[in-house]
Amino acid sequence: MDTFILRFFLSTIVVSSLVLTILLTKKIFYGHMSKKTHYKMWYFLFIPFITSFLPGDFFRIGEIYQHIKGLFFVHNGTAYKGERISGSDVYQAPNTDLLHDFTVSVNNSTPDFIHRALLGAWIIGMVLFIGVAIHANYQLHQLKKSAATIKNQKINEMLEECKEVVGVKKKIKLRETPLITSPVTLGILHPYILLPKNTRETFSLNELKYVFLHELSHQKNKDVFVNYAMWVLQIIYWFNPLVWYAFKRMRIDRELACDASVLHFLDESRHIEYGFTIIRFAEKKYSQAYGQFASGMGGTKEQIKQRIQSIAGYSRDSLLLKWKSKGICAALGIFVLCLSPLTTAIAVSNDVYHFSGKNTVYEDLSSYFNGYSGSFVLYDAATKNYQIYNREMSEQRISPNSTYKIYSALFALEENVISVKNNEQHWDGTVYPFEEWNKNHDLSTALGSSVNWYFQNLDQEIGKKQLQYYFHKIKYGNENLSGKLDSYWMESSLKISPIEQVQLLTAFGENSFGFKEENVRAVKNAIFIDEQKNGQLYGKTGTGMVNGKNVNGWFVGFVKHDDNTYYFAINIQSEKGDANGSKAADIATQILHGKHIY
Repeated sequence: MDTFILRFFLSTIVVSSLVLTILLTKKIFYGHMSKKTHYKMWYFLFIPFITSFLPGDFFRIGEIYQHIKGLFFVHNGTAYKGERISGSDVYQAPNTDLLHDFTVSVNNSTPDFIHRALLGAWIIGMVLFIGVAIHANYQLHQLKKSAATIKNQKINEMLEECKEVVGVKKKIKLRETPLITSPVTLGILHPYILLPKNTRETFSLNELKYVFLHELSHQKNKDVFVNYAMWVLQIIYWFNPLVWYAFKRMRIDRELACDASVLHFLDESRHIEYGFTIIRFAEKKYSQAYGQFASGMGGTKEQIKQRIQSIAGYSRDSLLLKWKSKGICAALGIFVLCLSPLTTAIAVSNDVYHFSGKNTVYEDLSSYFNGYSGSFVLYDAATKNYQIYNREMSEQRISPNSTYKIYSALFALEENVISVKNNEQHWDGTVYPFEEWNKNHDLSTALGSSVNWYFQNLDQEIGKKQLQYYFHKIKYGNENLSGKLDSYWMESSLKISPIEQVQLLTAFGENSFGFKEENVRAVKNAIFIDEQKNGQLYGKTGTGMVNGKNVNGWFVGFVKHDDNTYYFAINIQSEKGDANGSKAADIATQILHGKHIY
């Protein structure tokens, strides 16, 4: 499953579980937490989103664009559409060019049909809800335009007094408009308090004082900002009813917390008057659309009833209650911080191949790597034993880059896209960054110079569906071809571990997959590098380039003796940008020489 889809699916489960956990915690410890804590607990819902998507390499802005772009456009592979010409039999001849590597980097990703359908439905839903959000904010803009400045000096002085009481220093614009029936607070950078038209004639100064204290408490608690953050999550998880229910409860808790803050500023004798002021706004709700982004005093009769009951039973938070509230929040916070990273951990589990480790000797070859991180895997076909350096990295799946071309060639031969005697293709005149690519190639020279356009054209003619069949047949790493057809193997979706490289080479060398013998022999001949007294060396390099830096170098192959064959894979990595296939081949040949294998 595509990493993004998997992470999102897991994050949905985590968020849903967290909603249920918060509801259960609130019910069990209802009387042991302050009203403010009941409201603040909902903030924990933002943590799974942050931990699921912001960390990691996938969720970078550039990659988001490439990922979304790849969902809805059919890729035609490379622009090159080569013409096959005859007269190029594949024969075994040493080809030291195979020890050199040429590479470019493409990092686009295209999910299969199911992923596209699911992701497409999700995006359509998000677009619709984004439309609702835009409409709501347009309504807010119209409210501001319709609002007139309140010039009554007493009301403005009352607002300033209330600001001092609540502790709000930011400038608040006080306006009135006929388009609302209940006071609202809106705006993040430039906050407004909007009052219904003729409020001064309808309400006393004391009642207006309660209104101001309430709205300023929303402002102090950054509730308008929280409203927007809530809506971001509602847009992302629009399909999840638990999320919608959670935010409905969150809005109720927000008003209860705001009421408690106001009561804290008032004498106990004023609590009843404050309650009656709220009752006057029962059923005077602002528009459901813009109401998601504004905070106010209104609400349904049921909500007002709950708030009045809370006001009637109000008492100042004791020191014990405050400490219990902090303890419960801390415990829930630890739970959330432990739970959320599992989303990423599980999502990336497909990037690790779990090797049994049987018949294996782990050895220290670090002296050969000279500052590179990496791994080396060797399999002795006669004794059926592995020798591995760096177990962790040998199991880590990474992009195969040009080493995949061994199998691309084999699949093309099996599909009769090319043949043993007919495998040369014309260069179409496109100028590539390497002179070696700018000419006609047959299978041997294309593998020797790692000519991308040659194998991109083969893949195009085979087709993604049939390629997927073959990659599944041979169990090639994560079998993920969701990347673009011309680059899924270049630091993109397809990944394989060094151990799997060796296992595949062994199956390839012994033809355990049942391919045509002449096709297997043709590919072997094409990757023949050199012969010495100790044996014949076959192999293919691969280099991963990211942002112009060579960060990933491969050399995979085998050494054939008269009585035995040794299969190997080496991978090196470097943040400095100097890890390439040629360097990997150099290290591998040193190790093989040290083991008296080649």
